Amino acid sequence: MTDDIWKRDEVQSPCIKICVIHPAERLCTGCLRSIDEITAWSRMTNEARAALMDELPTRASRIAKRRGGRAGRLAQS
Repeated sequence: MTDDIWKRDEVQSPCIKICVIHPAERLCTGCLRSIDEITAWSRMTNEARAALMDELPTRASRIAKRRGGRAGRLAQS
């Protein structure tokens, strides 16, 4: 059995099964959706899903900020 039989002609979920909510941005670090968007996905129209999918890449920079690392520790010294 393959997953092909479960495919439908609709915008597929961007979920990549890394479901961790970023504490400050309140976005899933895997798919970049908010909890409200994840919850509403099954009720969204294809048009609304497509619009959200187009917006998601612009959110990546909101959660990709480094928290300091070595440079941050050196700056504190």
